[in-house]
Amino acid sequence: MLDALVIHPWAYPMLEVIHLLGVSLLLGNLALLEMRVFGAGQSLEVRPLAKLSLSLALAGFALAGGSGLLMFASQAEELLTNQIFTAKMLLLVLAGCNAGWFHGRQSLDRLDALAKLQLVVSALLWLLILGCGRWIAYV
Repeated sequence: MLDALVIHPWAYPMLEVIHLLGVSLLLGNLALLEMRVFGAGQSLEVRPLAKLSLSLALAGFALAGGSGLLMFASQAEELLTNQIFTAKMLLLVLAGCNAGWFHGRQSLDRLDALAKLQLVVSALLWLLILGCGRWIAYV
């Protein structure tokens, strides 16, 4: 299968499209929830919106993660020496830790100052991850 990614002219670009679809689902739904927490769409209850948006965000993460692993496998040696790729992976770990902390402390039930700070940190981390993802090809 990995050979097909390298040999077939459409395989890798299609994998990138799937990766971008996953990233879009992930970031779009996180942004939607964050906008609600910060005051937009106050007629929407946070809990039901969170249930929907986080389910879609997880689906997006699964698509992005699966396609990202395949892209990595097709050029692992090159990516392992790429400092921007390394930074992206570190940022992904930090985003995961932040999400784990957010949900572990049940921040959606609190929506206190720390919960809002965690959401801001999440948004910044994901923007940096997105930037690194684009930058990888140019280093």
